[in-house]
Amino acid sequence: MVEFKLVVSEGATSYAKSVAEPQAAGFLGKRIGESVGGDLLGLTGYTLKITGGTDRSGFPLRQDLPGSRQTRLFVGDGFGFHAPRDGMRRRRTFRGGAVSEDTVQINLTVEQKGSKPLAELLAAK
Repeated sequence: MVEFKLVVSEGATSYAKSVAEPQAAGFLGKRIGESVGGDLLGLTGYTLKITGGTDRSGFPLRQDLPGSRQTRLFVGDGFGFHAPRDGMRRRRTFRGGAVSEDTVQINLTVEQKGSKPLAELLAAK
């Protein structure tokens, strides 16, 4: 059974929501940068863009890696590693940019707003 924790950001405000099997299946196979209809989450009129996520071990999804495989990359300063000294590089583990069963958290941003405010639709109950 697939379950995702979604973090939907609108400006400086973000909202968390968990989705299980029927809704979560709509995210499988999507890649970072793709858009998803808000109707999948009950957000009528909204369009959401996948901006990132993490897998079950806490490793980040990386857009430039194909598929959903886990791999180790030798990276410099930038995404996934912030070098304390100039020129420093390290080997870090990343997962491909496609959402799979191993993904736990998906980060989303609002591309197009709906008629109701997001705070009203995703407020903690």
